[in-house]
Amino acid sequence: MTIDQAAERLCMSEATLRFWRHKGIGPKSAKFGRRIVYRESDLNAWIEAQFAAAAETNGRPTPAA
Repeated sequence: MTIDQAAERLCMSEATLRFWRHKGIGPKSAKFGRRIVYRESDLNAWIEAQFAAAAETNGRPTPAA
């Protein structure tokens, strides 16, 4: 999926995703020519990792998959 589709799915701006990509802290992405693309599976994995990190910092155990 393209960066605008990924941004819409995550309810954030394309600029945020571009900045995170620059900093190496966002979901995995690839660049094909001038186009930045994301796999849906990588977005889902990144979302799950965010929930796991939040659960750890809140002192709650992460749910078993």
